[in-house]
Amino acid sequence: MPADPLGTPLQYLKGVGPRRAADLEKVGLATVEDLLCRFPLRYEDRGHFASIASLRPGQRTSVQGEVLSAHVRPTRRPGFRIFEMVLRDASGSIRAAFPNQSFLKDVFKPHQRVILYGLVELRPGTGLQLASPDYEILSGEPGAEGVEADTDHTIHTGRIVPVYEKAGTMTPKMQRALVQQALQTLGPAGTEVDDPLPAALQRTLGVPARRDAFEATHFPPAGANIEELNAFRTPAQQRLIFEEFFLFQAGLLLKRRKQRTERKRRSVVIDDRVRDAARAVLPFRLTGDQKRAVKEIVDDMARPEPMNRLLQGDVGAGKTIVALLAALVAMENGMQVAFMAPTEILADQHFMTIRRRLEASRFRVAALTGSVPAKKRREILAELQAGSMHMVVGTHALAEDAVVFRELGLVIIDEQHRFGVVQRAALRDKGTNPDVLVMTATPIPRTLSMTLYGDLDVSIIREMPPGRQPIRTSARPESRREEAYRAIRGAIEQGRQAYVIYPLVEESEKVDLRNATAMAEHLATAIFPQYRVALLHGKLKADQKDHVMASFAAGATQILVSTTVVEVGVDVPNATIMVVEHAERFGLSQLHQLRGRVGRGSHVSECVLLYQAPLTDTGKARLQALVDTNDGFVIAERDLELRGPGDFFGTRQAGLPTFRVGDLGRDAALMEHARREAADWIATDAGVAELAGRLRQQWKARFGLAEVG
Repeated sequence: MPADPLGTPLQYLKGVGPRRAADLEKVGLATVEDLLCRFPLRYEDRGHFASIASLRPGQRTSVQGEVLSAHVRPTRRPGFRIFEMVLRDASGSIRAAFPNQSFLKDVFKPHQRVILYGLVELRPGTGLQLASPDYEILSGEPGAEGVEADTDHTIHTGRIVPVYEKAGTMTPKMQRALVQQALQTLGPAGTEVDDPLPAALQRTLGVPARRDAFEATHFPPAGANIEELNAFRTPAQQRLIFEEFFLFQAGLLLKRRKQRTERKRRSVVIDDRVRDAARAVLPFRLTGDQKRAVKEIVDDMARPEPMNRLLQGDVGAGKTIVALLAALVAMENGMQVAFMAPTEILADQHFMTIRRRLEASRFRVAALTGSVPAKKRREILAELQAGSMHMVVGTHALAEDAVVFRELGLVIIDEQHRFGVVQRAALRDKGTNPDVLVMTATPIPRTLSMTLYGDLDVSIIREMPPGRQPIRTSARPESRREEAYRAIRGAIEQGRQAYVIYPLVEESEKVDLRNATAMAEHLATAIFPQYRVALLHGKLKADQKDHVMASFAAGATQILVSTTVVEVGVDVPNATIMVVEHAERFGLSQLHQLRGRVGRGSHVSECVLLYQAPLTDTGKARLQALVDTNDGFVIAERDLELRGPGDFFGTRQAGLPTFRVGDLGRDAALMEHARREAADWIATDAGVAELAGRLRQQWKARFGLAEVG
């Protein structure tokens, strides 16, 4: 066993066999420290006892008394038995039933004193009963009246009880017993254990010791405030959350400190030739925000240390032209540029836009995705290695070993939260500390930005290009679908085009949702036979997608039926109306991204959100947020409130760290505090020395991100 009890593998604890150890491993629990850093889902106050005579159906409560009888009762179902016991207190008696738990006949005996906690049910013919209650056998003389629960020794009843998320075969009750055993391995309260929070900082903040914080978090003392516990606001809980955030922010700050010591092969030089080249590709006057972003990026590129910058902008705010100007500056300085996008459709969209803008220049641009034919791919790879290909736009295929650059000076990563850490690092490593610009069209709330991009400088584009009209958004029940169809007809009659979005490609037996394949056929034959309707989804082959998108972009297709494959990057200014089916099934940020496919020209645009009634309160709030505002930054903050940080992007992405105890939505103020304290601490050489070794070992494993230092 390790000298540090926190590092003890859980398999060494009593009652944890190979199967349970495997169940715990699946949810990230391998050591005693892992277990103690997994907070309960919630807390239940089981310390207040009701008299049996006062019990009512639907009540969840604790009772204590003497076991009168205990036996196994057979049922009509073969092999199915019920263990029953009768419990008595001074006011009366009640039956407790445990289906298929015959082993309890060896646990309970008449005259024992026990505590039961569970739901009171009214059963026809038998009266009130407790259904599968949690139980605890008390010390005390059998038959003695008024023996109170010894809450120093009870963990399942008779106190405030932690309730854990089930882990495989490990029930919440099993986990309580395991946590108690884990705490005992640390020694009694007040014992010092390995603590990553610097001692001087602990004294300054006045926080509880780590061993005591673990104890009070899992088994709160009598009199603890149940509301504070369930809001995760007790001093013990806040101490452990702060510790995690402090380590994370210290890691980010050390990473930034290291980045400042790195040097790239050479910096860019800005002269009249570069300025003239930039003006030649500009299709319009830049907005104030775009000009500011270009200046910040180019200033970074002129410095000796590599740029690490996030370009954040709302849907349609014009990030691509800013990135193109940065690419042009790099290429005018004799460097190559790699532009990586998460999907082939988005990569192709960027490639076509960039190629069109650079047509009059001397620079050569290639597209490199998984669908590029082998012969063409070999040619592109050879030209990149030779340096005769100046810029490549592609998907994660750019990160493959076969892709070699002569002098990679700038890496641009679009919608970077969709890429894993390894893919991003692999592309960056193809140059000698190249400048890195990451972009996102998903406005990030401040707390998430500090977390996802805490090691990056940030440029924000909020202004929309001149002439853009706000998108009118309405939410309607699907019973009013005909209104949406009339709006589509009206737009097409004015020469415009339409999107109809569905959440599924094909019909599913598990969910009753309209699907894109069937509905495209229905719309084409029954609703809009006079118009050309096309279908786009992720399962189409690349050349089929290209054909569908080219037809829609050219105006030959009036209605594009699609899944969320059009969420990002599709730019057809003539499309002015979007209808989203089953809008209640989409995330708020995802709906905002989808809506951003319209309103890209000077025409007034509309988005109709059709939903299936009845809506949940959260569903109503989500759709109302879309109706109320077009501001993606406002929507992002609302989305974080409604859905939490883990699902902010629709799924848990590789770029979002998984915290063990902290919650970015709930604990935003604590994250800000942790960042300030971490910055102050590592401002001293002693602070860096104390934390650097620990962080090098733990940062990647703890937070799922690249290592520091």
